[in-house]
Amino acid sequence: MLASMDQKPGNAKKGSTSSGSSSNKPKSKVAAKPSYIDGIDLPPSDEEDDDCASEDEHQERENLSRQQRSEAKALDISVTDKELKKREKKDMLVAQAAAIAKQEALRDDRDAFTVVIGSRASVLDGENEADANVKDITIDNFSVSARGKELFKNASVKISHGKRYGLVGPNGMGKSTLLKLLAWRKIPVPKNIDVLLVEQEVIGDDKTALEAVVSANEELVKLRQEVAALQDATSAAGAEDGNDDGNEDDAGEKLAELYERLQLIGSDAAEAQASKILAGLGFTKDMQGRPTKSFSGGWRMRISLARALFVQPTLLLLDEPTNHLDLRAVLWLEEYLCRWKKTLVVVSHDRDFLNTVCNEIIHLHDLKLHVYRGNFDDFESGYEQRRKEMNKKYEIFEKQMKAAKRSGNRVQQEKVKDRAKAAASKEASKHKGKGKVDEDEPLPEAPQKWRDYTVEFHFPEPTELTPPLLQLIEVSFSYPSRADFRLSNVDVGIDMGTRVAIVGPNGAGKSTLLNLLAGDLVPSEGEVRRSQKLRIGRYSQHFVDLLTMDETPVQYLLRLHPDQEGLSKQEAVRAKLGKFGLPSHNHLTPIAKLSGGQKARVVFTSISMSRPHILLLDEPTNHLDMQSIDALADALDEFSGGVVLVSHDSRLISRVCDDEERSQIWVVENGTVMTFPGNFEEYKEELLKEIRAEVDD
Repeated sequence: MLASMDQKPGNAKKGSTSSGSSSNKPKSKVAAKPSYIDGIDLPPSDEEDDDCASEDEHQERENLSRQQRSEAKALDISVTDKELKKREKKDMLVAQAAAIAKQEALRDDRDAFTVVIGSRASVLDGENEADANVKDITIDNFSVSARGKELFKNASVKISHGKRYGLVGPNGMGKSTLLKLLAWRKIPVPKNIDVLLVEQEVIGDDKTALEAVVSANEELVKLRQEVAALQDATSAAGAEDGNDDGNEDDAGEKLAELYERLQLIGSDAAEAQASKILAGLGFTKDMQGRPTKSFSGGWRMRISLARALFVQPTLLLLDEPTNHLDLRAVLWLEEYLCRWKKTLVVVSHDRDFLNTVCNEIIHLHDLKLHVYRGNFDDFESGYEQRRKEMNKKYEIFEKQMKAAKRSGNRVQQEKVKDRAKAAASKEASKHKGKGKVDEDEPLPEAPQKWRDYTVEFHFPEPTELTPPLLQLIEVSFSYPSRADFRLSNVDVGIDMGTRVAIVGPNGAGKSTLLNLLAGDLVPSEGEVRRSQKLRIGRYSQHFVDLLTMDETPVQYLLRLHPDQEGLSKQEAVRAKLGKFGLPSHNHLTPIAKLSGGQKARVVFTSISMSRPHILLLDEPTNHLDMQSIDALADALDEFSGGVVLVSHDSRLISRVCDDEERSQIWVVENGTVMTFPGNFEEYKEELLKEIRAEVDD
């Protein structure tokens, strides 16, 4: 939420409430309280208080006579009980319908993609003649389009068994699509390779988190059911028939066979292994025993990830796995995946994660896939070298073409093109390592200029304010509906130039602390001091709720920031959106149709236009690609105001808090906020020691 939006309560609430009306101020305030609580990613408690009575209903009851009230009281209670049961049943049906709708939408999605392998369309089940021992995936010259938009053109890739690949490239160019096509086998995958893509949270039901993870191993569940059924049948038969030695022997043999198979797949250690994975992803013992329907979407996504790690597919596909994790869980996942023996392809915007986990990088560039050996840092140096080589070839080609054009000799121009194509063909065959030409091989092209994707973020210099800018003095806070949550004796402050990283497990209160600093929550005890002229720029994990979906980015920003300089206010706003990397054709597109990353750019543009003194950033990297994260880090380096950051991206934290003199690490844990006595790298090293001991155990 932006400081400028705070001044217009109607606007801020619009996205988070179903009614568009904001004229009645008391109503706005009432609506605001639950929205802030809902926006915080806390693991829900087993019992949630249901305070659903609206202000209108309360007013009506006040107007009733005492006699009417006493008559209605018993009826009201009984109706409420019935209504609650009805609501629970309705919610369950709605959840089931949503799950079915999701599956239907996914089916429709598959039909939207046209895949051509060489000169033929792909086979949904993969290669029919696939060898049972093949564990590598090789696809040559495939093209993919979705609703007319080209995503891949004559691309080739080989995914070798046992390697850990990072798939990188700008947002919206087809990385997630490639993972889906592999999972759906629209790109041929040998039949013996089991593929698992983690992209959706588990559906909430009565299964505990631990049961949900163990049940992912279908063979294990089936064998256990067979054992239980056989034991029941044997007991029943024994009771009815007395001693039937022949049947007992058969049943005994079958049971012995089933037990042997269970032992082979590690049945005895299954629950312990599942529990270890859940613990690594942040689930306490108590949480592991809670039904999945009691968890928020973010926590159910962690359960999905835990299921995939537990099953250990031959090819594991992860799409932004760190988005729903806190810093400790990210570091644990890094350590766990470093020990992964099978094949992994992961899409991630987190450099440190890619550096730690991956030993090869697949780069999506200009509708092609380029494989680089090594981690992300190795890829960057290899990419830069490749870019220079390509641009040098292009410059030579351009120079020769210009000379040929000046001579007016068309034959000479064709000769230059043919020489360039022959050189490209020779280079391609050298890389392939074979002399024979594939008839599906695309014709070589003349050198082209290497097109780089760039983006730039900028926050204007704030006006100087006398310190202290913002202080929480002996502040305590708790939610009325959460007896198990409380922050106590918080004593912190922020000034110009201050750099703070807030760390701690999910659910500990990091977002709550940001809400207290922003003034969105009022402390139960203690004092908040703010400079009168202080402007706060706020980026929230749940920023989408604050956007007006039917407006275009230009309309939205002009409504919030009407005072724009220049001849055309619209052009001034469009220039700012362009700087934050939003393509020009999206400036006049309804916000509802923008991707998560594009919506993030709209919010960052709005923050910049509010000219804040302090930036409060809650997981700002979740919807950004690598280039945008780098641009954000550069902008924060240059910003002279205060910065408070909650993030699971350790590289961004390292960059924001690199100056030890003005940086602090606030650890939120066990209801308190403590300042860590050291820098971020020392804090991270402490966590890693604990995690390595856990993973190796």
